[in-house]
Amino acid sequence: MKKILLVFLLALVLSVSACTNDDAWDSSKNITVYTRDTSSGTRAGFMEGIDFSDAAENDGLLVDGFLIKDNTGILSSIEVDQYGIGYISLASLNDKVKGLQFEGVDPTKQNVVNNTYGLKRPFNYIIRSLDDFANDTERDITLAFVAFLNTSDGADIITNEGAISLSSNGTWDDIKDQHPVCSLDNSSITIKFGGSDSIEKIALALTESFAPKCGNFVPEHEHTGSSDGFKRTQGSEKDGDNYKHVGFASRPFKDSEVGSEGTQGQLAWDAIVVIVHKENLVNNLTAEEIKKIYRGDFLTWDELL
Repeated sequence: MKKILLVFLLALVLSVSACTNDDAWDSSKNITVYTRDTSSGTRAGFMEGIDFSDAAENDGLLVDGFLIKDNTGILSSIEVDQYGIGYISLASLNDKVKGLQFEGVDPTKQNVVNNTYGLKRPFNYIIRSLDDFANDTERDITLAFVAFLNTSDGADIITNEGAISLSSNGTWDDIKDQHPVCSLDNSSITIKFGGSDSIEKIALALTESFAPKCGNFVPEHEHTGSSDGFKRTQGSEKDGDNYKHVGFASRPFKDSEVGSEGTQGQLAWDAIVVIVHKENLVNNLTAEEIKKIYRGDFLTWDELL
């Protein structure tokens, strides 16, 4: 009898709790729209994924009153904004917000790999043209780093940092003899990394692991957005104070960002996840629905329920 009473009380508590959460969320409230700025590769991938590419670099096409935040800013804002909507990298998703299904598919690594989750993007790299390094040592360390990206050692680091690695070709030990520069003392050499801030955490982890394997060169990171990945390695700022040896872009390179032969590649896949407050009753959105939110056609949440 006591067990039956305990089960009944537990069910009652859960029922009251559920009602409280539902009651706390008012679907008639206006949607608060969060986005990244126009230099962001995440924004470009997101807008491309919802068939709203024109808005990737044009704030004028977005709903009135939208808010611009960086990846961390959107995540922390949605944690407290019951009526907000934003988008982040899958690698940044945590249990403090709700990650929505996209077209009925959960945002998971498995669904990115099996190609059922549509809102995904490549993580790419670009290095300086091979004849445009200050010296052979900087060039050879950079090429060794690129080779490291394609090893199982590099793939493990990428996976541990939340992205989806590509297939690897052996270990670093298998190929290190092909890069004799790494057997030298490179502690006086600085290699500069930049571009996408979405890839910054992965790039930091990769260079932290690789520098001791390649003569203790000094990795220097300055990640200011995907647009600077090409610009500061082979583009208009390649010879300026902000030049880089390696740039990253969390989106496909544009037609205007075609580098010299053998200097560009992909290091991983990532998913972009639409996030809302945990009390939000919406669980799934289509590309068309998201587009209408960001365009201002849907202004309140009850238009989505």
